[in-house]
Amino acid sequence: MSLLDLFKKKGSSDVAKDRLKLLLVSDRANCSPEVMEMIKNDIIKVISKYMVIDAEGLDIQITSTESENKNGSVPALFANIPIKDMRNSD
Repeated sequence: MSLLDLFKKKGSSDVAKDRLKLLLVSDRANCSPEVMEMIKNDIIKVISKYMVIDAEGLDIQITSTESENKNGSVPALFANIPIKDMRNSD
């Protein structure tokens, strides 16, 4: 996968699916879909420095989890990032 693959055209159903997922995640996190998209793009950019990833298979979710001191729930970010290969550290 090359960097250009990140910008290839998606079908309308894929775009709609991604937008719906982003809307649901942003609603849970109480932040805008634009912010969630920026977070996703930043994660892709940083991880792509070190690994070849499947950006199409990337799944980011924000859920609630119990806080460490057991006084309520806090938002948690979970990222499923399919790794294709490691980049050389030349």
